[in-house]
Amino acid sequence: MVITTLFYIFVAVTIIQIIYYLVFAVFAFSKDEKQKTTKSLPVSVIICAKNEAENLPEFLPSILNQNYPEFEIVLINDASIDDSLEIMETFQKENNNIKIVNVENNEAFWGNKKYALTLGIKAAKHEHLLFTDADCKVVSENWISEMTSHFSTEKSIILGYGKYNTSKRSLVNLFVKYETLLTAIQYFSYAKIGSPYMAVGRNLAYTKSEFFKVKGFINHMNIRSGDDDLFIQDAATKANTTICTSTDSFTVSEPPKTFKKWVLQKRRHISTAKHYKTKHQFFLGLFFVSKLLFIILATLLFFLFDWKIMLPIVLIYYIVQFIVVGFSAKKLQETQAVFFLPFLEIGLVLFQFGIFIANKISKPVDWK
Repeated sequence: MVITTLFYIFVAVTIIQIIYYLVFAVFAFSKDEKQKTTKSLPVSVIICAKNEAENLPEFLPSILNQNYPEFEIVLINDASIDDSLEIMETFQKENNNIKIVNVENNEAFWGNKKYALTLGIKAAKHEHLLFTDADCKVVSENWISEMTSHFSTEKSIILGYGKYNTSKRSLVNLFVKYETLLTAIQYFSYAKIGSPYMAVGRNLAYTKSEFFKVKGFINHMNIRSGDDDLFIQDAATKANTTICTSTDSFTVSEPPKTFKKWVLQKRRHISTAKHYKTKHQFFLGLFFVSKLLFIILATLLFFLFDWKIMLPIVLIYYIVQFIVVGFSAKKLQETQAVFFLPFLEIGLVLFQFGIFIANKISKPVDWK
């Protein structure tokens, strides 16, 4: 009786998982649709840097060399204690489209990136804003053009994709890239069906009007993280949000090199999710819980139940998953992860469960 009940639960969670992947197929098989306009909008590229003296000389040139007629770069020095400000000033002397916003520690907002970003946004002279990080490199000289081509009178928030570099023979890197891929599949899919819930700050665009409409970060200024996803929670709607997934629109960053650094990064990210809207918490939580139950019950029932019944159910699940994740990975140029999909899926679920427990025990470390 107990085994039969477990089997029915297993069938239920498998159906739930397949439904999720069918929803994700909306993104996997969609085309990147630019707005029908030939007009190049003036753009302010905003980069918030805290102790990025090493990264600025390496990555800032990829922004300066953009093939775009009119853009400024707003460099925000967020109370750095290294030579970040001096490096910014050196670049400014050689480029007249650079504006520097030097932010000193404010007692009320000490160490809060959102405070620094707010000052940078206010200083930007253009309505259309494009965000990336100081440790990011854009993959193409057409990055600004690709991202801003999705702005229109209706669409004022553009969600982009931020890749991580590939490190050979690194298990941590493989998991980082797969987790990044799966997260992107989810937030792009939710946006496609009209329920945007997050973005990545290393590749995001929106208008000043949208920022001030929701009073910036005021609703979550006390939360150190979430300048990207919590802003999307406040401002993004079905009507005003779209995605950009053309390959020239990608940014690329160096991934965490060690498991410890990845844990610290994900603890910050996952802790922010508890501030999402209830519906997003529910559907994201249901996806995780049903996947965890699928893995646990599939393992148990292969030993306790008729394997001839179990095998076709598991195969159907993985076929659907491979197709959807595979096409999504091809679109986002992350095909390496697909070859190790079952292994990565199990490892990532256990990792995320461990992060959830760790966050319950202690508070994660904030942004730099």
